[in-house]
Amino acid sequence: MAVRLLSVGVSDLCIGKPALRSLSVSSSTVADALSALKRLNESYISVWSCDHSAPKRKATTADIDDHHQDSAACRCIGKVCMVDIISFLCKEENLLNPESALQDPVSVLLPEASGVIRHLEPSASLLEAVDLLLGGVQNLVIPLPAGTKLQPKPSLKSTFHNDSEYCWLTQEDLIRYFLNCIGLLSPTPNQPINSLNIVDDAGIFAIQYDEPAAFAIPLIAQSHINQTSVALVDEEGRLVGDISPFSFNSCDETVAAAMVTLSAGDLMAYMDCGRPPKDLVRLVKQRLEEKSMVGFLELMEDDLEISSGSCPDSSSSDDESSTGSAQSVRSRGYSARVVHRSEAILCHPWSSLMAVIMQALARRVSYVWVVEEDCTLVGIVTFTGMLRVIRDRLRSMAKAENPNFCPVWIQA
Repeated sequence: MAVRLLSVGVSDLCIGKPALRSLSVSSSTVADALSALKRLNESYISVWSCDHSAPKRKATTADIDDHHQDSAACRCIGKVCMVDIISFLCKEENLLNPESALQDPVSVLLPEASGVIRHLEPSASLLEAVDLLLGGVQNLVIPLPAGTKLQPKPSLKSTFHNDSEYCWLTQEDLIRYFLNCIGLLSPTPNQPINSLNIVDDAGIFAIQYDEPAAFAIPLIAQSHINQTSVALVDEEGRLVGDISPFSFNSCDETVAAAMVTLSAGDLMAYMDCGRPPKDLVRLVKQRLEEKSMVGFLELMEDDLEISSGSCPDSSSSDDESSTGSAQSVRSRGYSARVVHRSEAILCHPWSSLMAVIMQALARRVSYVWVVEEDCTLVGIVTFTGMLRVIRDRLRSMAKAENPNFCPVWIQA
């Protein structure tokens, strides 16, 4: 059973996956990426490099394995999300003139190091996909079967490249797939996470809640790369919340102004409501004026005119305030793509692997904080750790079923 499971083609995981929406790296700006994220209600937008003067041909397995992806007429070279844009606007050179920064090419948002995105043939095995995702790849770009192609809506950009539509697979997709056969992995799912060596106590990004949120900007950027989060702790090291890159998907570009003016704790409150609380909006505008950041001030004024106001004051206790995150208004400002809540997702060292997986999947995040009974932060568990345990368990089972089983190793 384990051998057969590891040999499943990744095309099986693509069934029902939506086609990627895309931007062209040669003609799109940061503003185009921002507009697409809002308009399409997507967490990520793929970025493609296309040479339509090149002869059209399907990329071969050799192209994929040897990294000769340039031979294809079109290839996905990156992805962009809201935290990329906000981090870019928070750079010192962009703080005084954010409108000008939005006109920069979208390529400025892409990391210099390649390898986060990888094309993969639909015939590749599940084990190949797992190895790539554990080797540093975050998104596997896979052609959708011809029978599943849908004509793109007239109001949206075409999703066709090389005469095909594509989807991508992530660690979350594979974790969900393995959840369907979790009983096969027994007894591993019922074991405590501290016995599986997946609690990371060295790769934690943390900041005290009363420190300036600006101190967290480089930590947020790094946690985005690592697919984790930034913990907010008190003076005694107890977890009081977090600022997750995922939470920025429910924000717009004006949250950059809050990042350079508020404390880390106030920033979390600013982002927790479907729209920012009025008292914090006033505080941000006051501090922008003090710092002579006219560009961000104008950006906030424009946003408030369109989004028709903010949440009540953060100290308000009325019903509308308490349910604001669930009833967030779709606007140019804060949308309902992802609703962030201040309650950090946490477990204990003795929590079972199954319980931790269910928590992460339920909240659509790739990590769970690990705390002691008094909420003292001791580590973090990520999809990477969970997926590695599942892979190793399946490999050992496959070896027991078939001593000649030889896993395919792929260098990412």
